[in-house]
Amino acid sequence: MINGISIHSIYVPDQDAALDFYVGKLGFTVSADVDMGFMRWLTIAPPEQPDREILLAVPGPPALSDEIAAQVRDLLAHGALGTTILSTDDCRATHADLVAKGVVFTQDPQVQPYGIDCAFTDPFGNNIRMTERTDEREVTDADIARWAPDES
Repeated sequence: MINGISIHSIYVPDQDAALDFYVGKLGFTVSADVDMGFMRWLTIAPPEQPDREILLAVPGPPALSDEIAAQVRDLLAHGALGTTILSTDDCRATHADLVAKGVVFTQDPQVQPYGIDCAFTDPFGNNIRMTERTDEREVTDADIARWAPDES
């Protein structure tokens, strides 16, 4: 029986630059940094949740062929590889702190039916949302209008 999630991976083309961002700006800690010869196993975790790691994986062998790795890097540059959602106790304060550290946001904090959240990208194109959970409320027409794609 599965009893949890231990590691989630994010593709990054430069692990040292990823450390600067995820550890230096976002405040993660390094869980493992192992030179395996053919690859570097590099994981980070939030300080208060050390058993929930993110593998900062370079697209390439042994997991991906060179051809597929090139396609993944292209998708990454276009922000097309999904979203990682981080949690916070105070979205607005954390947003202000990260802006002061140079993190570029694509959406400032907004009240949503599930809480307050905002969005940014890492230096490589990965989409990241940050959410402060609150009591859920009913989805309104204004929510739907805000989320609907612009059809112009």
